[in-house]
Parts: sequence; structure tokens; C-alpha cells
Amino acid sequence: MNDVDEVELDNVTKRFGDMTAVEAVTLGIQRGEFLTLLGPSGCGKTTLLRMIAGFAMPDSGRVRLGGRDVTDLPPYRRDVTTVFQQYALFPHMNVFNNVAFGLARRRMARDEITRRVTDALEMVRLRGLNERQPAELSGGQQQRVALARALVLEPRVLLLDEPLAALDLKLRKQMQMELKGLQRRLGISFIYVTHDQEEALTMSDRIVVMNAGRVEQIGRATEIYERPVSEFVAGFIGMSNIIEGTVAMVRDGIFVINIANVPVAVQSNHVTVGERIRLMVRPEKIKLSANGADSVLRGQIESAVYLGESTQWRVALDGGQTITALEQNHQPFDSTQERIGQTVAVSWEPASAVVLRG
Repeated sequence: MNDVDEVELDNVTKRFGDMTAVEAVTLGIQRGEFLTLLGPSGCGKTTLLRMIAGFAMPDSGRVRLGGRDVTDLPPYRRDVTTVFQQYALFPHMNVFNNVAFGLARRRMARDEITRRVTDALEMVRLRGLNERQPAELSGGQQQRVALARALVLEPRVLLLDEPLAALDLKLRKQMQMELKGLQRRLGISFIYVTHDQEEALTMSDRIVVMNAGRVEQIGRATEIYERPVSEFVAGFIGMSNIIEGTVAMVRDGIFVINIANVPVAVQSNHVTVGERIRLMVRPEKIKLSANGADSVLRGQIESAVYLGESTQWRVALDGGQTITALEQNHQPFDSTQERIGQTVAVSWEPASAVVLRG
């Protein structure tokens, strides 16, 4: 275990009957890290979180907090707290008493409870709302109360299970920034579950991408987005183009792949001549132009979708494959409609393409 790891999962597996929800996951979460478990519904991310919290016990493997084995301990004996999507505030209690509930159960002195609740409400910007009832609060305020109720216990690790999912888009984006800022100020480990890729990219120090109970990739947002290790990660994180071709030549970290009988240079290692491979190129890396050299692909623009700050082009390549390109809007959108049906040159920088292995 790393001496700064706050949480360690060692070959953890969880089954429900014949279904394996989490399979042989080994993971270390560092002290003060904002780590996100990202993946589609049913991928195992919430089950993994529940095993850290103690709400679910692994069938095999160990869970450690601060170097201490807590695998067999109940939730109340683990130095973690959890914020759920459903805030579960007590409707008959005001804000102060909701936040104070856990401290009161610990039989803490009243003066200490008041001090810690006041500090927690200040932390989440709810000062002056002590006497409000949950029904009198907005969704964002209720979320902050749930967060204060967890933080007031001063946990070693805070677990968050899709806590922003019930909020509207504008408020969700605002709360993303507030949560990340709060985590930086507190310096404690946050483990955050979401299926929202943009949320993960925005908030995380590292992202764990999960699929069917397994970890597909662990890395920083830039690594996950720019260098996905599998076709699943490439497709789940942002838009991607998957292009097939055959390796024709390899030299000094650059290889040439034939796509529809056109040689295209790609920067990569660990490929062999004659190998059939799949490349990932992000839409914003694609360049469309009226003319191009012999080493670029050609295709016909099929459609255009206006996205506000950018336009998404759909291009049918010679040879049958289709790609998507994303261009910033420097001109009024109406002027782009005349490009539909035109033949264009399609290219990208050699370093922009990623060879996919899974």
C-alpha cells in the first residue's frame, strides 16, 4: 500500500447470485484526492462505493482505510460518511438539527455540536438557514445540507453516490465547481460516483472507468480522454471516430496505415506490418478542407448539426466508413448549409490517432 493511500481495495469481488457486480478490483485512493468512479448503469461503481462504506461486504478481497483492514467492520465503525442521490433529510427537523443528528447520536457536548454545525453550514454557504425546514429549501440547498451533515462528522473519506443527479443542468454545473472547491479546501479524500462523463472530467483528479464490474482504465481526465486504452473507454468518454485499416509500414514510432487504399501516418508503437487495427480520432482533431495532399482521406459531407459554439459534420469517406468532425463556428451557421454534398479532404495530426486494443 502507498504511504499516502487513504483507501485500498485489494482484489475485491462482489456477486449477487449468478451475477458478478464487481470483479477482482484493485485500487488505491490517495489522501486528499478527488477520485471518480465512472461508468454506465449496472457497471458496479455504486456496489464498489458501498463496499468502501460497509453497506455491502465483498465475497473476496480486502478493504483498507488508512492502512487498517475494515473489510468485516460495519459502517458506523469506519471513518467514512456517504452522501446519496436522495438526500434523506429528516422532514420534521430544521437544518441545524439535520446536520447535528450524527453528532447528537455520538453524545457530543451541546457547545461542541453548535460549533461544528455552525462551521459546517458556513463551509457549504448556508449560514443563517439554521431554522429552515427541508421543504422550505431549494434542491441545491437540500444538497448542501446533506453535504454538511456528512462533513460535520469530520470523516477520513467522503463518499458521494451521484449526489447532483436530481438537480437541473445549470445548478448541477454550479455545484460541481463548489464541490471541487470545497474538497480542495478541506484536503480530504472524495470518492464520487457518476455516469456523467462531463461531470467526471470537470471534477476529478483521477477517473476510474468501469464496465461490467471491471476497471477498464484509471487515469487523469486528459489521459482518459486523449489516450483511451479500449474502444469502450473511447466510446463512453466523449465522441469518437473508430477507423479501421491495415499497417503498411513502421519506422521510428511512426507507422503508415492503409485506409481505403490511402496511406495515413499515425504516431504509435507496438504495431506490426500487416496488422489489422482500429484507430480512435476525436471529432475536434479532424480537419476538413477543400483540397488536400495525397496522404489524406477524401469524403462527402452528409449532414451538419448546429451545436452553438461549434458545428458537427458527418462525412462519408471513400471506401464506406463514416466519420464525425467538430469545427468551431466562425461564421453564421446558415452559410455552412451549402457545404452539404461537397467533397472534402479529411486529415488529422499523426499524434491525434490512438490505436485501440480492446
